[in-house]
Amino acid sequence: MAAARHGAFHPLTVAAVDRLTDDSVALTLAVPPELREEYRHAAGQHLTLRRITPEGAEIRRTYSICSPAPDAGGPGPAHLRVGVRMVEGGEFSTFAHKEVAAGDVLDVMVPAGRFVLEPTAAAPGAHYAAIVGGSGITPLLSIAATLLAARADARFCLVRSDRSAASTMFLDEVADLKDRYPDRFQLVTVLSREEQEAGLPTGRLDQERLTALLPSLLPVTDVAGWFLCGPHGLVQGAERALRGMDVPRTRIHEEIFHVEDTPRPAPGPGAAVAAHGRVTARLDGRSGTWPVQDGESLLDAVLRGRADAPYACKGGVCGTCRAFVVSGEVRMDRNFALEAEETEAGFVLACQSHPVTEEVELDFDR
Repeated sequence: MAAARHGAFHPLTVAAVDRLTDDSVALTLAVPPELREEYRHAAGQHLTLRRITPEGAEIRRTYSICSPAPDAGGPGPAHLRVGVRMVEGGEFSTFAHKEVAAGDVLDVMVPAGRFVLEPTAAAPGAHYAAIVGGSGITPLLSIAATLLAARADARFCLVRSDRSAASTMFLDEVADLKDRYPDRFQLVTVLSREEQEAGLPTGRLDQERLTALLPSLLPVTDVAGWFLCGPHGLVQGAERALRGMDVPRTRIHEEIFHVEDTPRPAPGPGAAVAAHGRVTARLDGRSGTWPVQDGESLLDAVLRGRADAPYACKGGVCGTCRAFVVSGEVRMDRNFALEAEETEAGFVLACQSHPVTEEVELDFDR
């Protein structure tokens, strides 16, 4: 797979804009032959899209790829598809819904993200499952379609929660998976604000409800990997439910699509930010050193010297700015993107990190 650990953008033409619901669209991006290897992606990865406003402001947003991943031995993708849900006050989502049309050109970063499932890594006869809410279906559509097509012995259970049938994204695409793999794809739909003629009662998928529901659907502890995606509250509740049923932490994979505004955690003992600091960063094989100004994140310090440093949300959610701490010590304000194994190994989110020691060295290339 082509490397994706840098902040380079390429202009891609919008091939189609498809309305999925009243508040969501799918953008199909055409990838020219000379860039297809760079846009080769694993199922579950995302793209960062960039817009420069008429006033000169730069807006970046991250959207998961919903199209299946290309075969490992075949060519890179000729097209990529992402789902965009309208967010109240969202600058990019409003632009995508009201202004973007087929033939337009968008700046698109190469694929990134570790919320992935590689079919070649699946054990024979493995069973996978996902719990998603709203637009959290987007990466799981790619993951399920890729896995089921590549592995005739794999099974996938999708539990999805939406407000209503009319607000459900990729309804036809998920139904097509059920038609193509009736014996290997299990779909369970829960609506939180609308009664269904058949199926589960209306209501939110919280920890209590999932604890009662999941054992009736599949052998919970036998599932090789659980993929949780959507709003922070849903993902947290699903994780607690699974951990309460003795699912090992290593089998639970999470991606947050939205985090409500929450206070920054208070720094722990010995974690005071250095009054003056310097950061040395390695990116695409080149290193540089820059001062870190008071209150500034390590990412912002690096960006003053390297405008190509990778980032998207700057909110600790997307994981685009993931970097390895080579030396020194940092404090992260919050983290909704890295799994425990990554932070224990020394990775941080540069957008949320501040120097604790005067000298810090980061490696964005690992």
